[in-house]
Amino acid sequence: MLWLALRFPLLPLEIFTRGSATSGPLAVVTSSAANTAIVACNQEARRHGIAAGMPVAAAQALASGLRVFTRDVTAERAALERVAAWSFQFTPTVSIAASTEVLLEVAGSLSLFGGLNRLWMDVEQRAAAMGYTTFIAGAPTPLAAQLFARAGLSPRIRHYDALRLSLEQLPVGVLELSLTSSNVLQDIGIDTLGKCLELPRNGLAQRTGKELLDQLDRALGRAPDPRPAFTPPGNFKAALPLPVPVTRAEVLLFAARRLITELCGLLAATGKGVQRLEFSLSHEDGDDTRFALDLMAASRDPAHLVNVLRERLERLALPSPVTVLALQSEMLLPLTSSSLSFLPDDREQAASFVKLVERLRARLGRSSVQGFDTIADHRPECAWSAGEPGRESVTPMKWPPSARPLWLLDPPRPLPEIAEIPQHEGPLTLMTRPECIESGWWNGNDVQREYFVACNPAQSLLWIYRESRRNGGWYLHGFFS
Repeated sequence: MLWLALRFPLLPLEIFTRGSATSGPLAVVTSSAANTAIVACNQEARRHGIAAGMPVAAAQALASGLRVFTRDVTAERAALERVAAWSFQFTPTVSIAASTEVLLEVAGSLSLFGGLNRLWMDVEQRAAAMGYTTFIAGAPTPLAAQLFARAGLSPRIRHYDALRLSLEQLPVGVLELSLTSSNVLQDIGIDTLGKCLELPRNGLAQRTGKELLDQLDRALGRAPDPRPAFTPPGNFKAALPLPVPVTRAEVLLFAARRLITELCGLLAATGKGVQRLEFSLSHEDGDDTRFALDLMAASRDPAHLVNVLRERLERLALPSPVTVLALQSEMLLPLTSSSLSFLPDDREQAASFVKLVERLRARLGRSSVQGFDTIADHRPECAWSAGEPGRESVTPMKWPPSARPLWLLDPPRPLPEIAEIPQHEGPLTLMTRPECIESGWWNGNDVQREYFVACNPAQSLLWIYRESRRNGGWYLHGFFS
């Protein structure tokens, strides 16, 4: 077995800060009381001499611009559960170990990812893309991997032979011991796990109880250490606070990319895709702004989802600054994997067409991007209807249509005549024989026309007709490209 322990030491702070690239000294505290201590701080705060455990008043004296957030344990747990769900793309065995730790058993996944080094790098890069600071450690037992991660070490131990030698160097503080046991070890000068292992087991058990020996045995693989399996949720819902209120919609893309990365990790793990994304923007005052992205086909491509969202945000007007960005999707559909081909094929062209339509709809609106469906009717204005782009016609034409332009005028434009010759930027020359259309008598919208392809002096091709009833006359009905 090979366990990876993912530890997120700045999780209490990063649930507030990863939604923006804003710099400045930042810290998180347990409560809003004046004498409370700092739980975590960012690198810029540490440059000012601020550290975890320091009173807030002392920290603010070191950095006058320090921004302080109150710890939200519920949000931390929700973020850790989303990370656990995201981790299923690497292995089916995932467990939440502690308040800031997630365990992955990856022995069976190494060949799929090309070895431990490539898998390790993949996990690191994707965790960073979500905005988390991560310590990763690997060991044959889950507890050993946790202990190394807590010590800030990143070993890649694959065999039990090397496990004990590495564990012996760790400080006792990485174990979860009661205050009484910790004091006992301190009193007798035991500060590393190696010194603990040198002591007689019976005497150590009498002084500290069984908790210390139990943890050492589980870390070394001498005792079983079953871990509760985490089950991924059936949908996705996440909210990301913004450290600074956002006044421009396009700036929200940075935070949205973090949430989309989490979502696509869950989709890849469960073999599904998303067809509808629902966003909610909380403002400093007023009601929330809500909008949705409807896709033509289910997808789990983060780059494509971000591109579609970018188009939508460019036409979004914010009524007031945004403080929280939330993403929810319950329309998760099965999505089969496809094999890549050496040369472009019909599937790739179809996928490119779908992505183009989705981006156009995000920018212009759904009603502005439509497909055409043919109708078995000879009248040009009645021979089509709006439909879903790319969808095959429900009622395909069974009669051979003549050459007709795609650009029709509604309504047709009357043409002046000079010596009975129709005019449009000069006299028109008829290029074809007449196409007679007489139809529509059954619904009161009957027509009697003779259609021609005509050319003007500028060599533009037009589609015109001569009315065969009432007062007659010539009309321009469309343009050929």
